[in-house]
Amino acid sequence: MDTGFDLREHGGVDVFLRDCPTRAVLDVIAGKWTMLVLVALADGRPMRFAELRRRLDGVTPKVLTQTLRALEREGLLTRTVYPTVPPRVEYRLTRLGQEAGGLVQRITDWSQANVAVMQAAREEYDGRAARQLPGAAS
Repeated sequence: MDTGFDLREHGGVDVFLRDCPTRAVLDVIAGKWTMLVLVALADGRPMRFAELRRRLDGVTPKVLTQTLRALEREGLLTRTVYPTVPPRVEYRLTRLGQEAGGLVQRITDWSQANVAVMQAAREEYDGRAARQLPGAAS
């Protein structure tokens, strides 16, 4: 499949190619919980695990742990353990994480501004689809 100009010939990457390393970055960033963690931490204030869990309504501890580990692995956040009893752990975005958080915040803002329009479009589409089903009343 020809994806157009192949940037690899010039030292770059081409996200449309299956082996492009950029796809791994997109896999991490595009996750629902990843995006929400980035927005929750975007103000620069460190948060503890329980704070994040309360902020991200519906996330399970397992999924939050996996998400935080993935973000740490990719260099988007830092995990700081304080030697207290019990240990206190805080999460904070790195500079790279702040950049990604800013991008995700703009997507979040756009989503909130356009949710009513998209819900109306969904309802219209579903209504049309229901009328086109075999056996549906015309």
